[in-house]
Amino acid sequence: MIPEEPCQCADCQRFYKEHDRFVREFPTLQQQQELNWAALQSFRTLAGRVLEDLQKQNNLKIHEVKTDNDSDISTDEEQQALNDLETINAHLFSIEVLMEKIFDIRVPEQVEEKFKEFAGELAPDPLNPDRLRLNRLLHQTPDLPDKS
Repeated sequence: MIPEEPCQCADCQRFYKEHDRFVREFPTLQQQQELNWAALQSFRTLAGRVLEDLQKQNNLKIHEVKTDNDSDISTDEEQQALNDLETINAHLFSIEVLMEKIFDIRVPEQVEEKFKEFAGELAPDPLNPDRLRLNRLLHQTPDLPDKS
């Protein structure tokens, strides 16, 4: 069986790069907990603020008589967006409750060291001189001919 190659599209490549950066820059359990908590809170804050604003705009539209029938977003689209954002916020709240449980867990320093060790293996520094030399050597190697 041929191992599955990682996707090479721009979105996946950006994800892999960010994934590895997060592993490198936050290589302990506690740092990962804090990073995820901050990301979750920023997502909830931003999504909540956008939802509030859209709800205010929607309420104003309901109470005023519209003279023009043109709008940037149709009423159905607006309602769907509001419903989607409410669903997102509900899910984020659920995740927050679960994250609170994870955030309470602490591990001994030797386990944190294991996290650091594996972080170095999972996401080695792409600017490490040895890695740069190896990449340069690999890219200079001509492709092997097919064995057909």
